[in-house]
Formats: sequence, C-alpha cells, structure tokens
Amino acid sequence: MKFGGTSMGDLERIRRAARIVAAEAAAGKQVAVVVSAMAGKTNELVAWTDGAGRPSPKLAEQGIEPSDDEYDIVVASGEQVTAGLLALTLRNMGLNARSWMGWQIPILTDDAHGRARIEDVPGEVLGAAMDKGEIAVVPGFQGVSRSGRITTLGRGGSDTSAVAVAAALECPCDIYTDVDGVYTTDPRIESKARRLEKISYEEMLEMASLGAKVLQTRSVELAMAKRVPVRVLSSFIEPDENGVLPAKSGTLICDEEEIVEKRIVSGVTMSRDEARITLLGLSDRVEAPADVFTRLAEANVNVDMIVQSQARSEGAVNLTFTTGRRDAARAAELMRAAQPQLGFEELRVDEDVAKVSVVGVGMRSHAGVAQTMFRALADKGVKFQAISTSEIKISVLIDAAYAELAVRALHAAYGLEEV
Repeated sequence: MKFGGTSMGDLERIRRAARIVAAEAAAGKQVAVVVSAMAGKTNELVAWTDGAGRPSPKLAEQGIEPSDDEYDIVVASGEQVTAGLLALTLRNMGLNARSWMGWQIPILTDDAHGRARIEDVPGEVLGAAMDKGEIAVVPGFQGVSRSGRITTLGRGGSDTSAVAVAAALECPCDIYTDVDGVYTTDPRIESKARRLEKISYEEMLEMASLGAKVLQTRSVELAMAKRVPVRVLSSFIEPDENGVLPAKSGTLICDEEEIVEKRIVSGVTMSRDEARITLLGLSDRVEAPADVFTRLAEANVNVDMIVQSQARSEGAVNLTFTTGRRDAARAAELMRAAQPQLGFEELRVDEDVAKVSVVGVGMRSHAGVAQTMFRALADKGVKFQAISTSEIKISVLIDAAYAELAVRALHAAYGLEEV
C-alpha cells in the first residue's frame, strides 16, 4: 500500500490511512506501507537546502561542488516523519507495526544523489518480518547507495519506491491518492470524463509522460518491467463499523492481455509544460540537424517533437523542436552560443504552447484514429504546429489558448464519455 502527500497531510489524515491499513490487516493480508512526506513538506525542505547557500567562488575555483549527499539527508527526512507517525498510530491501535528506513531494507540505488535510480531491493529481511505479522511502514523516495549514503529518487519518487517494494515482495501494489482512479481525461477540464476500470501499462506510461499527474512515469516503467499489478484508489474512503473496507474500485494498471475489450482510445491528456524552439535559416547540409541535437543531448536537454521545413532562403531549412519549459532557456542559450558553427539566421522561443495527446492500445489495429483527431480539431478551428506519434499515441502541439477546447473536442470525438 502507498499513501501520497495529500493522504499524509495532517494527523487526521494519517489516522484515516491507519484505519485503511488496519482493515487490510484484519482481512488477513500481510501489509507493507510506503508513505510520502506531508503535502508541501518536501518543497519546504528543498527551500532550506537552497537557503544554506552554494560554495563560495573560491571553493568553486578549486572544483568543490555543492554537497548533493547532504541535500539528500535533509529532503529525505519528510518521509521519515510520516513513516514514524503512521507506525506510531498503528501501534496505538494495538497493531504490530514498525518503520523501516530505506537503508534498513535495504533499497539499494546508484549514487546519483537527488535523482538516484533503484538497483536492487532484497526482500528477504522485510518479508521475514511480515511473515511474523509485522506491518512494515517504509518512507518513500529514499534509498541507500553502495557506499552507505542516503539517496533520494527525485520528485515523485515515492510511487517508484512502492512499486519496487511490491516487486521485491512479489505482491500487488495499491496506491492511495486524492483521486479515485485514472480518468479518460482531467475531470476539471471535461466534466464528462469517466474513470477507467483497467488500463494497460503501456497506455498509463504514455499518459503519465504526456501530462497525466496520477502516477510518476518511472513507477509505471518499473511496474511494467516487473509485471507488478498497480491499483489507483482514493485515500478518502473509510472502513465500515465492522472495520471492513468497501469493495475495491479505482483503476487497475495491468498487462494488455488482461483487458478483454480494448478501446481504440483510452484517454486524452494535456501538458502546458512545453516550449517550442525554432532555428530559422539553418544550413541544409545533411549533418546540421545531427549537430543541433548532439549539443542538446550532451547538455541533457530532452527533445520531443521535431519538424523540419523549407526556408525562404536557398540552401536553408527551418528546424523546430519542443522541450520542457524548464529546459527552454538552457536550450536557447546553447543554440545561440553555437550559432556560428550551426549557421542559422534567427532563433525563436515560444512558451505559449500546449501538447494535447490521445492514447490507446487499440490504435495498433484500427485505422482512422488520426483522421478523427484532425477532423475534430479542424471543426473547432484549432491549428497544430507539430506532431509526434508512437504505436499507441498521437500528440499535437497547439496554441495554449486552445488547449482545453481541444481536450473537450477530442474526448467527445472518440466517445470517451461513454466508457
């Protein structure tokens, strides 16, 4: 079981989570619980580390970098607090509970502090404790390097922690959050959005990477790799007077083969975290695009959509690509610095754009998906600036002012209100 920051937001919500955990234990299940920090707490801790300052210029000249390992010590403490509070609450209810820090299990990671990746989670010690009836409460988001230093997994890493622990224990993973499942689109944009009973790993991975905020992308990747069934549930449920939980609903994320009727399109997503960068009058020499994207890759700038078109000048093209807003300034700076070598005339950056996507495993075997999308957008007067596709998704870049209109139009065009 995993409880997010909203579910751990205060003592009353921690008590509600404890009642849900107690109900599962009373039903005869062995339970491990992964918890996030209280909502907003990690931001506060990060701000504290920023307030501690950076190395002085003199130290920087000596090649001394900021202390990322001590950063992890600070920001990992939020989850330790909620793990201890939940374990204490469960004990006060008469249950056998104990908190387990990431280094005690251990959740072994690489040493990329602040963005570590999990390498292994030996489940024997934790499993043996659970076999004796102990409820294990684990702080999410944290692990330990081979050298014995606490690491953190990056923002949203508690979902990944939960799936990793479930994989180690060879059990399913229930993720309790402030929504009651995965919807066909954001209900705040389209009131006719419907909760999906099941969605495939592949679809959830696409939706998470394209703007759906229900689950963190790395957690879905791990669940798919380890074949861990994941169910998204509301944490605002209560056991009845007999301590029994209502029948589980939510959304099950599972293998595509477990979904009997595969929908052509399962969902529509939107992301405003986009920026469009255009190099006007780029030399049309065959190696020019490779030069551009090599420089971006070396600076760890992720690029999504790419469009090349003929420029007005002879022997030149216009090259457009998109990246996250956070990377836009750095990407533009890289391009300007390399302008003499790359040989383009002008650079333009537009952050007033949004990416709207349709996702569905049924696209693999059905024609006309793109036609439906472009007809629906055309009927609403929405022009697209770039396109990217995969086997199970189509994304278009549009003016941000039309984003919500496009989501509602596509939701209706694919009949998703009838799911």
